[in-house]
Amino acid sequence: MRRALLSVTDKEGIVEFARGLRELGFSLLSTGGTRKVLLQAGIEATEVADYTGSPEMMDGRLKTLHPKVHGGLLARRDVPAHVDAMTTHGIDAIDVLCVNLYRFRETARKAGATREDVVENIDIGGPAMIRSAAKNHASVAVVVDPDDYSKVLQAMRDHGGTAPPEVLRKLAAKAFAHTASYDSAIAQWFDCERRTQPGESFFPAHVAFAGEKLQDLRYGENPHQQASVYTIGDPSPGLVDARMLSGKELSYNNILDADAALALALEFDRPSCVLVKHNNPCGAAIAETLPRAFELALASDPVSAFGGIFATNRRFDVPTAEAIVASGTFLEVIVAPTVDPAVLAVLQRAKWGGSVRVLELGGLPDTGARNRFVARQVSGGFLLQTADSPAEAPRRDVATKRVPTDAEQQALAFAWRVCKHVKSNAIVLADAVDGGGFATVGVGAGQMSRVDAAKIAVDKAGVRAKGAVVASDAFFPFADGLLVCADAGVVAAIQPGGSKRDAEVVAAADAKNMTMVLTGQRHFRH
Repeated sequence: MRRALLSVTDKEGIVEFARGLRELGFSLLSTGGTRKVLLQAGIEATEVADYTGSPEMMDGRLKTLHPKVHGGLLARRDVPAHVDAMTTHGIDAIDVLCVNLYRFRETARKAGATREDVVENIDIGGPAMIRSAAKNHASVAVVVDPDDYSKVLQAMRDHGGTAPPEVLRKLAAKAFAHTASYDSAIAQWFDCERRTQPGESFFPAHVAFAGEKLQDLRYGENPHQQASVYTIGDPSPGLVDARMLSGKELSYNNILDADAALALALEFDRPSCVLVKHNNPCGAAIAETLPRAFELALASDPVSAFGGIFATNRRFDVPTAEAIVASGTFLEVIVAPTVDPAVLAVLQRAKWGGSVRVLELGGLPDTGARNRFVARQVSGGFLLQTADSPAEAPRRDVATKRVPTDAEQQALAFAWRVCKHVKSNAIVLADAVDGGGFATVGVGAGQMSRVDAAKIAVDKAGVRAKGAVVASDAFFPFADGLLVCADAGVVAAIQPGGSKRDAEVVAAADAKNMTMVLTGQRHFRH
């Protein structure tokens, strides 16, 4: 008789799977909690300890680590010596293994969980069995995902009780990915602990990543590129796991731009609205109300904002939806922590209302991302860095003769935050508005020279440059970029400083009666 071993932490669907296996003529082996569930459902299953003749011990640490289990999984049925060894040692073949693992990630994230709790939830026997079965996938169907239960049963029914080779290989691939992901989570937990020790490097000698595919996307940045979106399993609110309330399927570019817009919106405590196009903010504002913040952000560059992505750090409400529709501006995506259900009907008044993707995050995402890895692939490997969230606030060293007013200081602080989210070379012009808000009036992004970025920002701002402030993500290498802004009427500047020509730049600012603040921090974004 063919035999299956079932030992799962997640009991969802296991009764139906076990019943299907019994109908196909399988006898069942099982362990404590799983066997109890099966017996309650009237399904006979032999306790693994009774099969092996070795009692479960050490609080369950030893129950499936036994030759009769791993021999039944690993033995090749086409090798006579293996078959003889099974006969000699009373080992029965195990043809199906169904295992999912202790809830390590959930335990590690649980408030109040002790180190002992976390370590005890490192599964050993489960991954060992999965790897044994997956190695011998020519003979063993290894099932780690409840979503596969019905598919495996149907494949076995269609092929005389044995899954075909292509199904077995697919199951094995998923099984090894499953244990790799599990081990990755454990390694990351230990590495976080290691990093807290004095003298330890932030980055480990070996790093492991794991993701779970949510869905294939229609295509990547261009139609000839394939793309998928993956989750890292973080339970906190985030873009990847957001709930889409309306609209067409998200594209690769939609997700990238929505992430850029959301990151900037979350920089502020006050109600903020951000409009992004091609991964750069074309408008950003903070105000006392969300509709007003949207109007200010849109006014920054309404031409570029058309077809853009909108993000906010507040509940997306009806007044803001009405302001968007009244503006006549077409939006691809709207992202917010929470969404008033009534806004969907408001958006339908716009011609594009049926296609706009409205994403609800389920709350404010965790912005404490300074210790998280930012990864980027390069030829032959990848780069890792921490997020651009300095542990210390930027300096506010006044380098010029004129000291900024309080209003200029606030406008400069706003522009500096926005500038961090603009592709280098980056120049951001911003100004205060009635009601105590602040908004961008011109953005120059992604230029090869800083003076060209300044020219673009000034051109976007037009007459609004007069009385505005400017932020530069890196130092002015020459005075030319600053002078472009000064000649347009900009009155204050903020920049890192550190150029060998700082004195020349400061002198140029003094000559124009500008005030300049040096931060000592750079915010390149390549």
